[in-house]
Amino acid sequence: MEYILVIFLSYLSGTIPFGLIITMLFTNKDIRKIGSGNIGATNVLRAGNKYLALGTLMLDSLKGFVPIVVTRQYFPELIELSSISVFLGHIFPIWLKFKGGKGVATYLGVITALSTQLCILFIITWIIVSLIFKYSSVSSMFASLTVFVVNFLRETVISADISLTTLMQLPDSKILFIFFILIIYTHKKNILNIKNKTENKIKI
Repeated sequence: MEYILVIFLSYLSGTIPFGLIITMLFTNKDIRKIGSGNIGATNVLRAGNKYLALGTLMLDSLKGFVPIVVTRQYFPELIELSSISVFLGHIFPIWLKFKGGKGVATYLGVITALSTQLCILFIITWIIVSLIFKYSSVSSMFASLTVFVVNFLRETVISADISLTTLMQLPDSKILFIFFILIIYTHKKNILNIKNKTENKIKI
């Protein structure tokens, strides 16, 4: 029963399309018909309103953060299940015919709940890569890869020292690897655009 409850509530939280709701409320426009058609913060920014984009980023992150915190409180052994469920809810929302966002903001909320250090690592990496390449997609993919690799190395070193107490405080690297693969999947169109030199650059 606990498994079903965690999956359902986490997925449900992830399906809330804040980008679509916010743009509808404040601009009376359908974000799915603007720019890339994505419901995430980056496309909201392309719609021309940085405040709505920031609001979308914060709310999409929050919907990833809250289920993990709640699950840790009541079902700590199901944190990984909650993490994957909320992320899948964002990229495959039932309300939008399973056509959701890229999942980066929700991923950020999830890893913030799992590890503040990894959250900071993701943000710093994202900023550095975006300053170099000017592509939000490249920054997101590279930052999620960095989070996985660093956590895996930490996990390996700690495991070698047999410090089980510390090891239990780290997110499972397998979960972070799954996130990385899913982020690659949600950015497959961006990868093709980069290859064809048609990807939009972000203005910094």
